[in-house]
Amino acid sequence: MTIINVASLCKNFGSLEAVKDLSFEVNEGEIFGFLGQNGSGKSTTIRMLLSLIHPTSGHIEIFGQDIVAHRNQIAKKMGAIIERPDLYPYLTAKEHLQLFAKLSQKKISASQIEHTLQQVGLSNRAFDKAQTFSLGMKQRLGIAIALVHQPELVILDEPTNGLDPQGIADIRHLIKDLAQKEGKTILVSSHLLTEIEQMAHQILIIHQGKKIALGPTATLLDPAKSLMKLNTTNDVLSKEKIAVSEFAAFQLDREEGIYFSIPTEKIASLHQFIVNAGIPIVSLESKRSLEDYFLQITSQSN
Repeated sequence: MTIINVASLCKNFGSLEAVKDLSFEVNEGEIFGFLGQNGSGKSTTIRMLLSLIHPTSGHIEIFGQDIVAHRNQIAKKMGAIIERPDLYPYLTAKEHLQLFAKLSQKKISASQIEHTLQQVGLSNRAFDKAQTFSLGMKQRLGIAIALVHQPELVILDEPTNGLDPQGIADIRHLIKDLAQKEGKTILVSSHLLTEIEQMAHQILIIHQGKKIALGPTATLLDPAKSLMKLNTTNDVLSKEKIAVSEFAAFQLDREEGIYFSIPTEKIASLHQFIVNAGIPIVSLESKRSLEDYFLQITSQSN
């Protein structure tokens, strides 16, 4: 079942085209990773999904309903956190959830509030004030606020901003549990590509407001092509020799290092060329991470 359907979405701020003809779908029960550099249009898109700003053109449907015509009905089934949550320092974790439960205009029982605190690992800090919380615990409380009315769809914009490695891992496990154990659909944006790679079922990458890649992680990291990095003791000389070879067609435009996006069956020929050309090679290594792929396609679209 399709939970989010975005079609030909555009958003202009004066002469600036922040989002350009963006289309994608998010399916029920999946973790959908949303990636883009700063200024790519990622946060603008999320704000349109949350009806915080209106599109210039295009169409958004959530739960099969138009976001403009059915905003209130959709909002009742959505939860969201945008970067760092706004908390009340003198309220306890439990008081925060009680307050936002009332604001949701849904009947939220005490047991549901307890369950939400347990979901995010704050049961033992339920009666502590937010001002005593670490940044990671504040992020957890923000997510709890987004979950307190038991939404079917959760949108998280940079939920791990400012967290230490343990805090990042905790949020990652929480997001995976929400999808796997609670059956929630989650759209999560992040600049931490390794985190998205570890948890997302499907990934959308936008650059300068445009979609440049969309699909399952395994499909995006195409095994038929390899991203290779050539390490040498003289990059200037090496690039000169590559420039007049057949392998110039596979070289990527990077400010640092020498990279190739090359069919896997040509790697042996590339290695042979490097040796025969007298290029001072240190290593030729395969790069298969989402981060490498992201750098590859964003550099190609500049």
